[in-house]
Amino acid sequence: MKTPLVAVTATLAAAITLTASLVIVTTTRGANTSFTSAAGPLEVETIATGLVTPWGLAFLPDGRMLVTERPGRLRFVTPEGKLSPPFAGVPEVWASGQGGLLDVALDRDFARNATLYLCYSERAGNGGRTAVARAKYDKAAQAPQSNTLDGGAPPRLSEVKVIFRQDGPLSSGNHYGCRIAQGADGNLFVSLGDHYGPRDEAQNLGNHIGKVVRITPDGAAPSDNPFIARAGAKPEIWSYGHRNPQSLAIHPASGKPWEIEHGPRGGDEVNVIEKGRNYGWPVIGHGIDYSGAKIHEGTHKDGMEQPIKYWVPSIAPCGIAFYTADMFPKWKSSLFTGSINSVKGLVRLTLDGEKVIGEERLLQNLNEQIRDVRQGPDGALWLLTDNPAGRILRVTPAKQ
Repeated sequence: MKTPLVAVTATLAAAITLTASLVIVTTTRGANTSFTSAAGPLEVETIATGLVTPWGLAFLPDGRMLVTERPGRLRFVTPEGKLSPPFAGVPEVWASGQGGLLDVALDRDFARNATLYLCYSERAGNGGRTAVARAKYDKAAQAPQSNTLDGGAPPRLSEVKVIFRQDGPLSSGNHYGCRIAQGADGNLFVSLGDHYGPRDEAQNLGNHIGKVVRITPDGAAPSDNPFIARAGAKPEIWSYGHRNPQSLAIHPASGKPWEIEHGPRGGDEVNVIEKGRNYGWPVIGHGIDYSGAKIHEGTHKDGMEQPIKYWVPSIAPCGIAFYTADMFPKWKSSLFTGSINSVKGLVRLTLDGEKVIGEERLLQNLNEQIRDVRQGPDGALWLLTDNPAGRILRVTPAKQ
């Protein structure tokens, strides 16, 4: 049967439109593709390739990046996209299911103390749990002229110490959370997942399942934590009732931690994390189980917090960045998160204080799962793509 001329014309028009929206330019640093946005055309540049499921990104004072790979590797990446050999001294991880080497964060005083933090899953008994280690970048182990990229000694961590281990029912490989954010006082917030199976434990203050904890750089519970004096409660807990928070950052003006967590089928949430508050999982929420079964009592309950934004259907949010730079003036004070489900790409939320008043979905025709998003020291947005051939991408205004 012949295709009607109208259908052929429509198909051709669609192809022309798609082609016009994708302007490919090849440079020595990878392919650049232009995309549309409310701030004007965007350029997405591939800075580095060859990373295996990269998960966390941190910028060093000298312009290099630290990048984690979920199988258990930590690498330097130069601004030109060169990868170092894997660091020696990284703690052993349990790279099973959603677990492995996940987040990396630099101490606020890294330029002086060379201290960093790693969040990862470790094996314990017949399952896994989230752990946090503190370490130092051992500059003394480097060949001074090699920068570790042309045959010198591989980079190394020293003084590695596990400062926190999640307590509670173990995971079979899912829902570790595992983001780190450091407050102005130096204390660390760490997001911890519910391990999927034992989700009701997110309401139990006697363990760390489905919690955001606050610890000192040595792993102790600060004396002003909300449950430090409550019998039977874990003193590290800052908030509870969370599902799988894979996004955590400190608001640049208020100093409060903000968190974005995965819901089940629907119900991904953006939460402003307040001291001692209960965020409801699994008692309240806006999603259903993967089977279609009901999970929640309802969407609201006294004593439980409401998200400032939720998504139905889910976008599977990962990574978080508040935009404060000048490269994109129209995006100042926006909140960005990546997406790793069928939506993919980047999501920008327009904020008015602690209210979300707008949403823009970006880079969807990139067709990449975005695992982490960071504002770089250059004012660009830097992204990690979540796949076995992972990339580091740099998003800037397109050249006119």
